[in-house]
Amino acid sequence: MSKLKVIASLCFSAVVFSTQAEIQLSGEIKQGGLILGKTQANDSVTLNERVLPVSSKGDYVFAFSRNDTKKYILKVTSPDGSTEQKTLIPVQRDYKISRVEGIKKSIMNPNKKANERAKKDRKMMIEVRKISSDLTDFSQGFIAPRKARITGVYGSQRFYNGVPKNPHFGVDYAGAIGSPVKAPAAGKVLLWVPDMFYSGGTLVIDHGHGITSNFLHLSASLVKEGEHVKQGQVIAKVGNSGRVTGPHLDWRMNWHKVRFDPQLAMKVIPLN
Repeated sequence: MSKLKVIASLCFSAVVFSTQAEIQLSGEIKQGGLILGKTQANDSVTLNERVLPVSSKGDYVFAFSRNDTKKYILKVTSPDGSTEQKTLIPVQRDYKISRVEGIKKSIMNPNKKANERAKKDRKMMIEVRKISSDLTDFSQGFIAPRKARITGVYGSQRFYNGVPKNPHFGVDYAGAIGSPVKAPAAGKVLLWVPDMFYSGGTLVIDHGHGITSNFLHLSASLVKEGEHVKQGQVIAKVGNSGRVTGPHLDWRMNWHKVRFDPQLAMKVIPLN
């Protein structure tokens, strides 16, 4: 083999080695955390053997639930078969617990008709959370939908008349009826229902790869299903619809079935 051919062969080997998967992550590895990942577009990514979609720019995403204590193996595999992996264990958090007494029995125990309606609403939301689009708006970061006082936080739990209820999975913002609500990130409107039993006026925006924003208790939507919205665009109005004690915005986020903390999502730095 000539000297020139040997040099060419060594250079080719160096290029192949340099494309070995490298794991880049942004976000907090803790309960309720959202994690952005960046790799090469033709790499494959798995989280405990679950295949994660990778965008044409190498973006992928996942999240941890409120009480998640599992050990996760994140693996990135290059086309040449080389792999790199990280072990991820979400840090445990302490959540706010509060107790409310004197709640009416009619609120504590909805009638049969109300329960049937709530069941129908849940089925609708289950179908929405199965969607995994190719949108990559999640990779550009999130902003607050309102510049207002926060009145409720993710993970908190209330006891009504001594009975424990489901934890709160969103962030509540104060606001008078009709106050503007902005899109925390660009995306596509998946759902608008003005009168869900528990959440009242409910708007859902898809940010891609199973990441959605849910806006509850709205008085009106300013966008339609199927419409694409920009980050910071006014999309709805604060209301007091559904099961609430006063007007406010409840902003929730999901990665499919996983409900994560919007406040942690806003801290994530995009991997450009």
